[in-house]
Amino acid sequence: MSTVEFKNPVYVRSWAVCAGKKEGEGPLGDRFDVVCPDGRCGEKSWEKAEMKMVTTAWKTALQKAGMSPGDVGCALGGDLLNQCVSTSFGFRDSHIPFLGLYGACSTMAEGLLLGSSLVAGGIQDHVLCTASSHFCSAERQYRYPLAYGGQRPPTAQWTATACGAVVLSSGKSGIRVTRAKIGSIYDPGVTDASNMGAAMAQSAYETLSAYFRETGDAPADYDLIVTGDLASVGKQLVVDLFDADGVDMRPVYDDCGLMLFHSGQDVHAGASGCGCSAAVLGGYLLPALDKKLFRRVLFCGTGALLSPLTTSQGESIPGICHLVCLEAEA
Repeated sequence: MSTVEFKNPVYVRSWAVCAGKKEGEGPLGDRFDVVCPDGRCGEKSWEKAEMKMVTTAWKTALQKAGMSPGDVGCALGGDLLNQCVSTSFGFRDSHIPFLGLYGACSTMAEGLLLGSSLVAGGIQDHVLCTASSHFCSAERQYRYPLAYGGQRPPTAQWTATACGAVVLSSGKSGIRVTRAKIGSIYDPGVTDASNMGAAMAQSAYETLSAYFRETGDAPADYDLIVTGDLASVGKQLVVDLFDADGVDMRPVYDDCGLMLFHSGQDVHAGASGCGCSAAVLGGYLLPALDKKLFRRVLFCGTGALLSPLTTSQGESIPGICHLVCLEAEA
């Protein structure tokens, strides 16, 4: 059984989101702590802008918790750029012990899972988790220069410009991390880098199916189950896979890639990027749990484990999904 139940309490103490202009114009825009006025956030490059977003998000989360960097035992974080430079540069002046992560778009869930393990195991009292992405920096690395103006197919997703930060703590608060499940890699054989939802859908289905088997829970036991980020193509595949098992996910299931933007914002299949699920988590899920609008939520981060090199060599795109259960305290 690979589902972990945290017997020693782990709580969400605070959270913050720094988002881009387009994200600020979406349905969750008024819930973000900071919205940048443009893609560069006052910096000279898109990469520097993402680094600034990381710094802004974690500093804001600590401020909301009434904490200083010296109070944090460890920071966990990652992004989409090579060597996770946005995150490491975003923390380089913090003097916080740091562990860099790479789970692609599953990074926020991976950070929460590992951070909760550190707190529950008594290794740290306070852990800071972050995940970020930037549309322009990701396009430059993974696809084409923006000036190229390449045509995007309908299955393509729009990388979110956002960073989310969460402070986990052993001290009691209104939201508790109760369970987690480390995902396994699944490869359905998709080779189209413009159809990542299809590449990741099986991993979401496999992780959730195994979680339900191991815990005895059903979808109806949760107020909301979110993946992030499969967008329209991947979400429908997950629904279809569960339909084949006789399980109807529709009443409680949604995807972060469909929650970040309005349908009229022309993002094709939906949003993607490490910052997408992190922004939905901090802009919607945690506030709703804090207000007890939700009692139990499954936050399932999905990641496409590809690189420009593997794609150009004709490799398929493996997917992974990590799961975290969040509950409002009674």
